[in-house]
Amino acid sequence: MQHALPFWGEHGLSLLIETERGNVLFDTGQTEQVLSHNLNWLGDAPRRVSALALSHAHVDHTGGLNVALALKPDLALYANPDLFRPRYARRGSEYKSIGLTMTRDELARRADLRLSATPVEIVPGLWTTGEIAERSEPEGRSNRHVVRSASGWHPDAYRDDMSLIIETREGVVVVCGCCHAGLLNTLARVRQIFPRPIVAIIGGTHLVDADAEHLQRVVRMLREVYGAPRLFLNHCTGERAVIALANAFGDHVEPFPAGAVLELD
Repeated sequence: MQHALPFWGEHGLSLLIETERGNVLFDTGQTEQVLSHNLNWLGDAPRRVSALALSHAHVDHTGGLNVALALKPDLALYANPDLFRPRYARRGSEYKSIGLTMTRDELARRADLRLSATPVEIVPGLWTTGEIAERSEPEGRSNRHVVRSASGWHPDAYRDDMSLIIETREGVVVVCGCCHAGLLNTLARVRQIFPRPIVAIIGGTHLVDADAEHLQRVVRMLREVYGAPRLFLNHCTGERAVIALANAFGDHVEPFPAGAVLELD
């Protein structure tokens, strides 16, 4: 793995996935300024972006959406149909919007919306997970995240949360945005779609609030069920989780900061 120093970081996530059949931008970070700066350091690669995928609606993954949409007219945009549900963070008695700032109609005028709750192949060998509906394991939750209905405020069910799957010769690589559906639930979903080894996990795993018991279970499942895949972690994984995973798996665990480059076979 290589690191490129000129890139800026923030509490957001955006990953550029380059393939021989097209480049895909996964999420757009938290702010237009940071995404624009980082794309400028990528040379011609952003101009070859053929699709955008959004892991979920939260602003730290969609804040740079205007910049991404400017890359190409009618850019294909892959996401879950629940993307447009208004979402909020509760702080005391106040509720702050943390979802998309564009309406569905506004976004449809600027992008080719390809919304699906089932897996979709974006470019050859790169898939969405679709909705992660089966959630027998703990989710990546925050008790501040809520949605509103006619009967009042309710915990966000994160139905829009999805990850990406990259096929490689050795197995599949899972690319996570935030894993609000839960890391173990996400991996189980990936195994349903592709019954092949999971060789690596990249991105945010939302273990930042996981207690010691759940972290131990994650370690055990990664080792016993998934064969200790390589872990390239960032965003909402959390320092305690990174330390616990590094203690368990050693050099199979690496941070994946802004500007990191990973080449896959």
